[in-house]
Amino acid sequence: MQQLSKRETSFLDITPSEKNLLMLNVLGNLYCITILETVQEIPKSAVEINAETRIPITTVYRKIQTLHDLGLLKVSGSISKDGKKYFLYKSKVKSIKAQFDGKLTVEVKLDQF
Repeated sequence: MQQLSKRETSFLDITPSEKNLLMLNVLGNLYCITILETVQEIPKSAVEINAETRIPITTVYRKIQTLHDLGLLKVSGSISKDGKKYFLYKSKVKSIKAQFDGKLTVEVKLDQF
């Protein structure tokens, strides 16, 4: 059985209610939304996202990791001729619906790649 990191385990162990709150918190974050908008149509690297949005590169990487952990980003990669790893990120989000009628529900529809 594969050993999971502490970060991966934490996302697997949360309740649906906690996931709804976390999802709403992430989607309420200006940087996260800006990144999702930036990679909605065309996959881009973290450096390209940084250049286009002016979000600090360390923040771009942190938010990309969070969005990926929640299943909102598709990551594809390649290795350049000089041996450097090159990752591209694309939003998987088709639509988001949040509703509160005594209980919070967050519905996220994702593209299936």
